Amino acid sequence: MWAPSPRQLCLGFLLVCVLSGISFFLYLHDIFQDGLGLSVLCRDHRLRSSPVAILCPRGANTSSCRQHPTSLSGTWTILPNGRFGNQMGQYATLLALAQLNGRRAFIMPAMHAALAPVFRITLPVLAPEVDSHTPWRKLQLHDWMSQEYFHLEDPFLKLSGFPCSWTFFHHLREQIRSEFTLHDHLREEAQGFLRELRLGYSGSRPHTFVGVHVRRGDYVHVMPQHWRGVIGDRAYLGQAMAWFRARHRDPIFVVTSNGMQWCRENIDTSKGDVVFAGDGQEGTPGKDFSLLTQCNHTIMTIGTFGFWAAYLAGGDTIYLANFTLPDSEFLNIFKPEAAFLPEWMGINANLSSLQASDMWSEFWKLGRLYI
Repeated sequence: MWAPSPRQLCLGFLLVCVLSGISFFLYLHDIFQDGLGLSVLCRDHRLRSSPVAILCPRGANTSSCRQHPTSLSGTWTILPNGRFGNQMGQYATLLALAQLNGRRAFIMPAMHAALAPVFRITLPVLAPEVDSHTPWRKLQLHDWMSQEYFHLEDPFLKLSGFPCSWTFFHHLREQIRSEFTLHDHLREEAQGFLRELRLGYSGSRPHTFVGVHVRRGDYVHVMPQHWRGVIGDRAYLGQAMAWFRARHRDPIFVVTSNGMQWCRENIDTSKGDVVFAGDGQEGTPGKDFSLLTQCNHTIMTIGTFGFWAAYLAGGDTIYLANFTLPDSEFLNIFKPEAAFLPEWMGINANLSSLQASDMWSEFWKLGRLYI
């Protein structure tokens, strides 16, 4: 039986040591490459650069999330303020401006929590501890694309505001539509509802669904009292529905709202083509929004929720136009030409109630002068 000599044993031992050393070196290299580095080994010391720690959204492509911080060209994010439609606008604007300026975009955990249950969004999530340690410059956006937004040099920029203008992101429309792809169960539920509606109309086979979103809630008081404006009323909705009836055969109007009781009392149902379908729950917008996007066309009143439903549904869109008085301060932050796509059709709002209120206010002021 062969037995190794002492020299052979020594050479074998040295070979094992060399291979072990190489393996250990490669292991350490992988750790550093993944961005852990000395901050893991020495927790009391911070890296001089601002690393980006990423929490990948569930179901996202994790390969896009495993990037070494030094390979990133800046880090941008946006504050998730407002409700569902506001955060959709913030997400789309962040994505568009970051791409335009060659930066990496990350969303905050709150935005991921609001949008991910409804859409297959792909932007990675910024870890809270990195957010707190990053030297952000803050920039509040207005709601239309401006020349200065084409050349933003900041490597670490935190945007804010309520942007929801197509002028930011319309050149990326297909990408935006992809980001806001519904999860399968929501799409299938909405399409199943519409199929049942179609089968329920005996004698006729309607092929056109018009999603109707009626924004009420706090806008009922905020618009007239603060912004000197109005929201969609019975007359506007009647005109918009008549427009579709004149151009499409056998339309069905699928109404969603956060004021369903008002809708039931004010929308004309005498023609038998109106269905009240929304649950009206502001905290759970997925069902209503999914249903609107699966319709062929849209009637919106005001607000970002209706804008996004129309933008993603495509087709014909009718919106409420000129819904404030000319001297409203709302027009300082809102530009109609940047809010509604040029091919959409606007129907002017009835401002007579506001004008009458102004008239009585003037009479009251004049009367007090003579008392």
